[in-house]
Amino acid sequence: MEIVRYNPAMEREWNEFVGRSRNGTFLLDRRYMDYHADRFTDCSWLAMKGNRIMAMLPANISADGVLHSHGGLTYGGWILPPAHLDGAGLLEIFTGACDAWRAEGITALDYKPVPYIYSSRPSQEDEYALFRLGAELTECNLSATIDLSQPVVFNQQQRRHLSKAMRLPVDVREMTDIGTFMTILADCLRERHDTSPVHSEAEMTLLASRFPDNIRFYATYLDGEPHAAVCVYDTGTVAHAQYIATTPRGRELNLLTPLFHKLITETCKTRRYFDFGISNEDHGRYLNAGLLRQKYSYGATGTTYTRYLLKL
Repeated sequence: MEIVRYNPAMEREWNEFVGRSRNGTFLLDRRYMDYHADRFTDCSWLAMKGNRIMAMLPANISADGVLHSHGGLTYGGWILPPAHLDGAGLLEIFTGACDAWRAEGITALDYKPVPYIYSSRPSQEDEYALFRLGAELTECNLSATIDLSQPVVFNQQQRRHLSKAMRLPVDVREMTDIGTFMTILADCLRERHDTSPVHSEAEMTLLASRFPDNIRFYATYLDGEPHAAVCVYDTGTVAHAQYIATTPRGRELNLLTPLFHKLITETCKTRRYFDFGISNEDHGRYLNAGLLRQKYSYGATGTTYTRYLLKL
């Protein structure tokens, strides 16, 4: 097994491997990963057996010699083939990679596994390997996820909100104006959380143009104007609410409820999971209980997004 560093000439092979992997998503495609290449020094790796890719690690390196998998993404652990690589095999790859990284002067690995819900089949061999190698759990965030293979039941309050909202002349449909969406989002984040979106309008427009089937926008319209909107990252297995935004009127009239109802029961019903995202700050040490409770009111339960530090 040979551990080699990624270079741009490998882009086609990289993307093809992600597409057939059992735990890769479009976020790990180089066309997504590299949109902010100017902010991160890429230091991705491949495990090769002859000319065959066995596993790949999307990563960047920081000035202090720490390898991050990946600093610009929600997750970025080892991408695994559809079959025929077991836990012993990945442990061998991980051990060999650690030797290669030490030889490169890398001092530690900051590792964010792909949460299990994004995998087409069980793929947590990396977390076993991290345990064997002595990694420390440094972060644990709690997300709210709906298993769409089970009946979805809104709580009593959300059922009331839905009934009341549907008596209004609302129209829930796909939104094509990314600029308007980003304006609503920026205003909402500034007013409610004194923050701003991770992506700029230009970045989101670029990514949506590269992944039109994966990045889509939906809104509840009232009087012809959008008052509740969601950007959905659709991996094929998971429909993830990447951004959620409302206007003051949308919040007053609970117009997110009919939007999520349609997404969950119609638009995304063939996906395995609908994920609302985390409700944490400070690496998981602070839990926004009110926000989490709101997400659970749609019928969600808990999924963790974890992070490990492996000193080399």
